Amino acid sequence: MLQSATVTAVAWSAIGLLAATLIGSLYYLGSRIDALAARIDGRLDRLEARIDGLEARIDGLEGRMEGLSERIDALGARLDARIDAFTARIDADIRRHATG
Repeated sequence: MLQSATVTAVAWSAIGLLAATLIGSLYYLGSRIDALAARIDGRLDRLEARIDGLEARIDGLEGRMEGLSERIDALGARLDARIDAFTARIDADIRRHATG
């Protein structure tokens, strides 16, 4: 009977030790997870600030591209006018040489 009580006491001691170890491990892992979450939050905040800066730069480039697009359209119109004038001159020369 004494041996049974001793075995029971040893078993409960082992169970208590395992439970304490498990609770300690969970507490440690919880604190590690909290620390990692804080680091991730900090990095995400910095990343968000960088993205906002890039967004402003892209908006500035968009304005410059619109200006370039207008310049290209104006140059295209000038080129079309010059080509049309040159075509008219060539057509006139062809008619003049064909009839002459």
